[in-house]
Formats: sequence, structure tokens, C-alpha cells
Amino acid sequence: MTTNVRVGTTINASPETTWSAIEQIDTHVDWMADAQSITFATAQRAGVGTTFDCRTKIGPLHIVDSMSITEWAPGAAMGVEHRGVVRGTGVFTLRESGKQRTRFSWEERLTFPWWLGGVVGERIAGPMLTRIWRGNLARLKHIVEAQSHVRSADPVDRTPSV
Repeated sequence: MTTNVRVGTTINASPETTWSAIEQIDTHVDWMADAQSITFATAQRAGVGTTFDCRTKIGPLHIVDSMSITEWAPGAAMGVEHRGVVRGTGVFTLRESGKQRTRFSWEERLTFPWWLGGVVGERIAGPMLTRIWRGNLARLKHIVEAQSHVRSADPVDRTPSV
């Protein structure tokens, strides 16, 4: 059995601005509560073929999630394959949703080993991961919108009035 998790949010920033907040993979720990650290297994830090280990903690459970980037479309999508204890695929999809707005979707399809509860673990993991990842997206939204606000702030007009 496989667990499918899908979450999404609308971010008040362009897909390009949103992409700039996620393209540096090691910064995902800034907005993912379950990601404690990311260590690259390759010299490559971006693009298809980048591999890394993400030390993950959910409650008392600690695992190292070995991943490889399988899709890299700047401003549009970042796909990953989970190759460690938990197996599966995931993708971040960015879609323009109006002027300076991005619909950010996160989908994962995961399979758990028997010692993590197998089918039972998968049934428990779906709702738990959905809750955690909604919080992750709320943090990402806050980060991106704060950066976008700083970039788009109008300079102060210092022309003296007559």
C-alpha cells in the first residue's frame, strides 16, 4: 500500500520569486519543521541528479531520507525520488494564479517499510504528514511573501514638496 499526500497554498508572489525561495535545497530546513538537516551526497547542489540526505524527525521517529532530484523546471516544478527507508516520489508544482500569485502544490507518494508499521504506518502517516506539511507551506508562504514585500517596496520619495 502507498500513502498519497497532497497539500497546497496560494502565495502572494510570482512563481519566479517563489522558486527563488525553494531552489536552494539546503534552505528547506528553514520552512520544513520535519527536516532537521540536509547533507549533499554529490558536489551538485541543484538540478536533476542532485542527491542528498535529509535528516527527518516526526515525533520520536528519526530517519535519514535519501533523495534524488528527478525534475527541475525553474519557476514550475521540482521533483524528487525517495530512495531510503521510505520510498516513493514527490513534486513541488508552481503555477501562476493571477498577478503576482503562485499556486504551490506539494504531492508525495510514499511507501513505508514493515518496521515503520507497513500498511498501518501508511494509514497513520497520511493524516499526520498532511498536518505537518500544511504547517510547512504556511511557513514557506510567510518567508516568500516577506521577501516579495521587501523586493516590491516602493522607494521613499524624498522630493521636497512646494
